Amino acid sequence: MNNEVMTDEYYMRLAIEEAVVAGAEDEVPIGAVVINEAGEVIARGHNKREQLKSPSAHAEFLAIEDAAKKLEAWRLSGCTVYVTLEPCIMCSGLMHQSRIARCVFGAFDQKAGALSTLYNIADDERLNHNFEVTGGVLEVECAKLLSDFFKARRNKKTPNS
Repeated sequence: MNNEVMTDEYYMRLAIEEAVVAGAEDEVPIGAVVINEAGEVIARGHNKREQLKSPSAHAEFLAIEDAAKKLEAWRLSGCTVYVTLEPCIMCSGLMHQSRIARCVFGAFDQKAGALSTLYNIADDERLNHNFEVTGGVLEVECAKLLSDFFKARRNKKTPNS
């Protein structure tokens, strides 16, 4: 296993930790971390849409916003975002706007994925910034967090016999 794969798995496990926190808070279990060029984690985030009553409170959106505040810059050049689910078009657009260098995601999103599955903002040559994308890192673990969460939610809704 090469160093990049091992490194990607390490940071994805940190994103998974954030996803677990989201699930414990009854949020969809998606987590994210942002690292700088030196490999230091500069921001973390997990879904908070229900808590904040905000459609933009996605894990990667919150982590990117936090990273920008900490760096006191909107350009996150050289930064990598790790997120447990393929980003939607809003979050992929934010990655483009913040000029990240790379996004690494876990599970592919068949309903809203905008970096591989339904669309790929990162490779759209019409845009003024492109970035590297790696998908499927710890995909099974990331997908299981989501499927277990929604299965438990469905089971809560079934009437008791």
